[in-house]
Amino acid sequence: MLEVRAVRKSFGHVEVLRGIDLTVPAGNVACIIGPSGSGKSTLLRSVNALESVDAGEIRLGGELIGCTERGTGLVALPEKQTAAQRARMGMVFQRFNLFPHLTALENVMAGPVRVQRRPKDEVRREASDLLDRVGLADRVEYYPAHLSGGQQQRVAIARALAMKPELMLFDEPTSALDPELVGEVLDVMRELARDGMTMLVVTHEMGFAREIADTVTFMDEGVIVEHGTPAEVIDSPRHERTREFCARI
Repeated sequence: MLEVRAVRKSFGHVEVLRGIDLTVPAGNVACIIGPSGSGKSTLLRSVNALESVDAGEIRLGGELIGCTERGTGLVALPEKQTAAQRARMGMVFQRFNLFPHLTALENVMAGPVRVQRRPKDEVRREASDLLDRVGLADRVEYYPAHLSGGQQQRVAIARALAMKPELMLFDEPTSALDPELVGEVLDVMRELARDGMTMLVVTHEMGFAREIADTVTFMDEGVIVEHGTPAEVIDSPRHERTREFCARI
């Protein structure tokens, strides 16, 4: 489903991604762990073409993301084409990013109606079903300001699912939540995993990664230090840097 090959990304003189290789098969859940500043979020944003890469390539279902082959090299795609590729992926951010002037239902409907130009009645039914799926059937007419952080994040997940994505990207989706609200978001993600959704998740929730992930990748200073099953990376890490991080977490 997802192939990342030799990806590099710099901001000014700082190289944030230094030759990342990662594969996520269809139906798998891949968790990325690591300290702040290790490049995890930049990798996710690069996969979703919110950041252009300086070298390497990213493919979704075999298709190059954000660029196309021309001659012997790669050239950036026009933004309209990149946006169409981006719509194949759902992304859930740390800070929800809901439209404050729209209800929960309207937030979920926005993408399919405005981007995909689908009929409102059809989208409204699907959006209602999605909000029911994430446990918010009784909150469809609530505005974000009247929802808890956990409820807002569940609306954000429903909004991403409304676009019928091939891949779901989660950028530390529980980091902005009070501890008592974390579980309700992780429960929704567990259900997605059980349903076979392909997911790439940046997280500090080690228990969740141990339980749900097919693979865990530990990143530090822009490189992949260790990659394997949860038992290998979290419970029995080979590298000293991974052991230090897991012990602190």
